[in-house]
Amino acid sequence: MKHYLAMYLGAPKSMKGWEHLSEQQREQRMQEGMAAWGGWMEKHSDILVAAGGPLGKTKRIDPNGISDVSNDMTGYVIVQAESHDAAAKLFENHPHFSIFPGDCVEVMECMPMPTP
Repeated sequence: MKHYLAMYLGAPKSMKGWEHLSEQQREQRMQEGMAAWGGWMEKHSDILVAAGGPLGKTKRIDPNGISDVSNDMTGYVIVQAESHDAAAKLFENHPHFSIFPGDCVEVMECMPMPTP
């Protein structure tokens, strides 16, 4: 089986979908989402390579030095699957965007390091 990195993405504007919710509604949605996410993790525990987690602020390092930047990456997980399609199907209707206001999940194969 191959390993796949799944990146959870959500632009700051996505949170605007929760602006109309009351504090009580937001808390209820948060609890519902965390329960669903935990259920997803438990259901797929046999194929989790790394449980991952949320991501914090980003620093970019390039020939000009170090700078603060922003992106839409909010979290990650690494799974194993028979194929790229099979890995992608694991995230259909994922709580990241079906309950929480996340935008999407992007899945990419973790390729082996080339040897000389």
